[in-house]
Amino acid sequence: MKKSSPQPARPQWTVEFDDRARRELRKLDATVQQNILSYLREHIAGSDDPRKFGKPLRMNLAGLWRYRVGDYRLICRIEDSRLVVLVIKIGHRREVYKD
Repeated sequence: MKKSSPQPARPQWTVEFDDRARRELRKLDATVQQNILSYLREHIAGSDDPRKFGKPLRMNLAGLWRYRVGDYRLICRIEDSRLVVLVIKIGHRREVYKD
């Protein structure tokens, strides 16, 4: 029986936080923090396409993506050149789109 050659490793995405998002995450309840980190770890990190989980934003946030975790939203920039999903804002759905 002929051995098949191993599949080429597909590129894997990673998740990074900018300073603002890291501060916003720290302010949240511990359970909410865990839910957000679990979501990112299970769905985004290691994914072959982070766009299948979120939705593109429009108007003044065009070019950014939104991920929904319960009542919280993660506003992210998908950086194809580095295979990074950069979390730039985290907040309750009522407040996250206001600036």
